[in-house]
Amino acid sequence: PYRCGDCGKSFSQRPNLLTHRRVHTGERPFPCAQCGKSFSQKANLLAHQRIHAAGEKALAGAECGKSFRQKPNLITHRRIHTGERPFTCFLCGRSFNQKTNLVTHYRVHTGERPFACAQCGKRFTQKTNLVTHQSTHTDLRPYPCGQCHKCFKDKVSLKAHQKTH
Repeated sequence: PYRCGDCGKSFSQRPNLLTHRRVHTGERPFPCAQCGKSFSQKANLLAHQRIHAAGEKALAGAECGKSFRQKPNLITHRRIHTGERPFTCFLCGRSFNQKTNLVTHYRVHTGERPFACAQCGKRFTQKTNLVTHQSTHTDLRPYPCGQCHKCFKDKVSLKAHQKTH
């Protein structure tokens, strides 16, 4: 058995552990040659590449006209318009429109913080929070203001700055 040092999850095969580790590191080694979007697993890249295939029909949402290549994504999107929240927390009763949001919410109750910063060890409940935090360890400022070209470490800081114009 191979065990993840970050969250304790066990795997029977080492390659599965290595793939799982990308959840914690944020590594996405499979980029799409057409649009540059990257994926943590090759299977996800292959599924994504179908959207670039010539002639593939898009599924349009009736309410707003937004289109999707895969029906499950359309169904999830429609919940924004219908207000449907089929995923309910059995601990507190809070409901969500996506299962992934419920899974993330459970961490409020369990205290689980599966995403650890490799540099300082600080842990987070969501990968996006880890990625934002990691910018504090670098001088990178990848978010430029379109008006004055001043650059910021995160989108929140950029948006706050843009209100000053």
